[in-house]
Amino acid sequence: QTCALPIYIDALPLDDPATFDLLRRADTIGVFQLEGGPMRALLRAMAPTHFEHVSAVLALYRPGPMAQNWHTEYAERKNGKKPVIFDHPDLEEILGPTYGLMIYQEQLMRVSQKLAGYSLEEADNLRKATGKKIRALIAKEREKFVEGCVANGHERDFAERYFDTIEPFADYSFNKSHTVGYGYITYQTAWLKANYPVQYLAALLTSVKTNLDKAAVYLNDCRQHDIPVLVPDVKSSRVDFSCEFSDAAGAIRFGLSAVRNVGEGVASLIVAAREEDGPFADFHDFCDRVDPTVLNKRAIESLINGGAFDSMGHPRKGLLAAFEPIVDAAVRRRRERDAGTMSLFDLGEDSGAAPVFDDRLPIPDVEFDKGERLRAEKEMLGLYISDHPLMGVEHALRRHAECAVVDLLELEDGTMRSVAGVVTGLARKYTKKGDQMAVFTLEDLESSIEVTVFPRTLTEIGHKLLDDGVVTVKGRLDKRDESRVGFNVLDVQVLDVLDIVDAAPLRLRVPATSLTEARVRQIKAILSEHPGASPVFLHLGQGKVLRLGDEFRVDLDRAVGELRMLLGHDAVVL
Repeated sequence: QTCALPIYIDALPLDDPATFDLLRRADTIGVFQLEGGPMRALLRAMAPTHFEHVSAVLALYRPGPMAQNWHTEYAERKNGKKPVIFDHPDLEEILGPTYGLMIYQEQLMRVSQKLAGYSLEEADNLRKATGKKIRALIAKEREKFVEGCVANGHERDFAERYFDTIEPFADYSFNKSHTVGYGYITYQTAWLKANYPVQYLAALLTSVKTNLDKAAVYLNDCRQHDIPVLVPDVKSSRVDFSCEFSDAAGAIRFGLSAVRNVGEGVASLIVAAREEDGPFADFHDFCDRVDPTVLNKRAIESLINGGAFDSMGHPRKGLLAAFEPIVDAAVRRRRERDAGTMSLFDLGEDSGAAPVFDDRLPIPDVEFDKGERLRAEKEMLGLYISDHPLMGVEHALRRHAECAVVDLLELEDGTMRSVAGVVTGLARKYTKKGDQMAVFTLEDLESSIEVTVFPRTLTEIGHKLLDDGVVTVKGRLDKRDESRVGFNVLDVQVLDVLDIVDAAPLRLRVPATSLTEARVRQIKAILSEHPGASPVFLHLGQGKVLRLGDEFRVDLDRAVGELRMLLGHDAVVL
């Protein structure tokens, strides 16, 4: 994963297998122009194998080609699911590289020259006219195009039909020179992610360190790739996010400058002190060596809560209780040294002997519980890093929602959905009329969304809302403001994390000889219809037991009756 040689990003091979494998998987979070859900779906359908396909996907995912379903048609023709056809033999040379479909403005211009006898200037005027959406100009170009086609020996009906496809296409279409330029940047970022994922994701996190919504997306992508993101550490963190490698396995270390109340100036001073005299031994050593500018209460408190002193063995709660007098003592000693004053306790320091008396204040060995520790960590880092309230229960949580939070972004305004996650940043506000409302952020492991609870709904469900509570929220998507995506709550259900994970199992005694294909379908249908928290075990006889996947966890109260009717009372064991 480390780079022995420099990478010349503008001289990459355009046939890198790892890059095209990444593109075919649509593993393109963080890849230029390819992050959206529908775009990734198109990538999977297209299964690109050449750079031309990367260029094409950017041009196809535009309103013009999509209005005529050319993006899907391209993918199916490219993969041999549909035949490549041409509206006229004269178009084969022009549209051959794009499987008979017109996806670039340059193709429009060449088609008008070939079919209607346009000059290059006239062809460019046609492109401009359709792109400007001025109806009078388009009507004039339609007449000119049709007459030109007829003069070249084509049927008038064919010319009319072909212009019908040109008009909506050109409204929102790319020129090839533009999309190739974009496509090359897309390919470069895909190449970096495919070949150097740890370094690339570290760079991405640095680029969005002030945009928590985007940082959460990239943090989840790190988790999906089994790349650990480590809490900041004054002994090893750089100013920005950085990479750490051990036995070829890579991790990303949180940057000191991304910690709340720290910033690049303080972070740079910490790194400079460490590089000058080596790693800090403990918190006392840190306070003695860093520039006094670093030793301000807000910055130190933020670093403690963010985990930046964990590697020294100091518990966060204990260090928070003790750090102020330790800092004061370090600042006082430094002032005394600068003034030429020697303390009795300084004797022996220059000789290398142990000090006559150790006046260092002790740090209590006490720690927060997990919930408190994570709340404070998230406040300082903006994200849950060392752990997450939902970690380990994500599969169970998914059964309580219709979609993930990130999926809401692809839905239309006004769509009703239920989503599950943890409540953060809960704030109660008042409307102009004096009625109380609430806003909070709902966060799952992948993303987050701003949630609004209007006064009438708040009177009904307000008692269920608590910071760090795990909930299922039912509501309506709000996309009226182009600058944000919101979610308006209609109902909230509180989830007990222990209940949804540790529910009692359901055991079905079904001999393998009676487990026909039809019986399997019936069991699956019942389990799918009543999702819940209980794991399901199939006892097949002769000591064979099969545990079904988490997607088949079931609600005992609702499913037991139907299963007993299907399998018999004795076959269903609670």
